[in-house]
Amino acid sequence: QVQLVESGGGLVQAGGSLTLSCVASESIISFYRMGWYRQAPGKQRELVARITSDGTPDYADSVKDRYIISRDNAKNTVNLQMDSLAPEDTAVYYCTAERRTAYIQNYWGQGTQVTVSS
Repeated sequence: QVQLVESGGGLVQAGGSLTLSCVASESIISFYRMGWYRQAPGKQRELVARITSDGTPDYADSVKDRYIISRDNAKNTVNLQMDSLAPEDTAVYYCTAERRTAYIQNYWGQGTQVTVSS
């Protein structure tokens, strides 16, 4: 079973920055795509950013130009650099990995809390 472990969440003031990391229990080269989702209280989980195995990123409009997703295949890690944070970015952030074989398998981390104070 694939394990994804997130870290780097915390409390930050508006305008500040945080970098989240997600370490996979196996080589991330085997995943078609990895990404980050978030879920704020009372809201649905939403896509934040994702990156394919060839390094192509994709961002939600709400974080474009503020967040950068990157991957380090040697360290089996996907990072999310978050700048210019705002209170509306407050949420639990989840790492996800997608594997495509004969069917699609999705794996999720346990989440890390990001709280942005005004």
